Amino acid sequence: MKSAVFYGKHDLRVEQSAVPKPGPRDVLIQVKACGICGTDVHIYEGDKGAAEVHPPTILGHEFAGIIAETGCDVTRFQAGDRVCIDPNCYCGACDFCRNGEVHFCEHMIGYGTTENGGFAEYCVVNESQVYLLGRNTTFGQGAMTEPVACCLHGIDMCDIRPGYQVIVIGGGMIGMLMLQLARLAGAAKVALLEPVEKKREMGSRLGVDVCIDPIHEDVKARLAEAGMTWIRTVIECAGLPSTMEQAIDLAGNKGTVMMFGLTKPDAEIAVKPFQIFQKELTLRASYINPCTQQRALQLIDSGRLDVQSMVCRTIGLEELEEVLSNPALRAEGKYIVVPE
Repeated sequence: MKSAVFYGKHDLRVEQSAVPKPGPRDVLIQVKACGICGTDVHIYEGDKGAAEVHPPTILGHEFAGIIAETGCDVTRFQAGDRVCIDPNCYCGACDFCRNGEVHFCEHMIGYGTTENGGFAEYCVVNESQVYLLGRNTTFGQGAMTEPVACCLHGIDMCDIRPGYQVIVIGGGMIGMLMLQLARLAGAAKVALLEPVEKKREMGSRLGVDVCIDPIHEDVKARLAEAGMTWIRTVIECAGLPSTMEQAIDLAGNKGTVMMFGLTKPDAEIAVKPFQIFQKELTLRASYINPCTQQRALQLIDSGRLDVQSMVCRTIGLEELEEVLSNPALRAEGKYIVVPE
């Protein structure tokens, strides 16, 4: 099979390798679509993602496809099933797992990080991580289930209540998902802060009340004009220290700041404790997608969540490294890899 193998910082090679064989409780998936995530970019740049990567390995953790073969003990699936996967497999035995905090599992397997993932024509996955696609869901949409599941975990922690005013900072794929989820959670008004005009336009199409260019416009003045005077939730999706500091500044009294964007591991922000005290802010962060995959699938299949508009192009494995290494290309939107 053809696969894109990560060998280290800035070293990704498209190679021919043997099709993996499924174990007794595994399924072999013919990958039909695999999304490029910001975590893949961090790993390509030599930074740590959500899990430690030990090259050589095949990246790609947002994928969907068709089951080509099942292990002898697999009972829930059969060849021909259209599926997506939850890439994070928990041991179930460590202290975190036994106390219901499975995403901090001490022995977690991550397909596309600690184990070979979806930037290949085939991938072997334990059946516990496999989910059937809904009848209305395409492979490209199915590949978006994992990022939606991560966003659902984050939005749950925001505790958005009907009538709240919400700001989303950053109009990439994650920001576009978050602003829709904020709407579904009952937000009365949602603002998007995004310097790229095309992304602001997309935000408007997805139902944002006010789209602001934070580089060339007075953010607080624009918010006031829109009647957004008590910001209860700010969701930071850009992953920059400057925008995380901005999120804290924009949050109103009793506000929650969700620092969702992934920074470099050594990034630091300047925090004014008095500001947090005076506004009684809650600062939160969200880590991966514990037990939210099925909800994500149901949202996508219902059509209530648009995961397609922000996809700019599908590419082959040969173009993957160019996208990983080029911020200008990634700024155009979400890329889906079709390994065939």
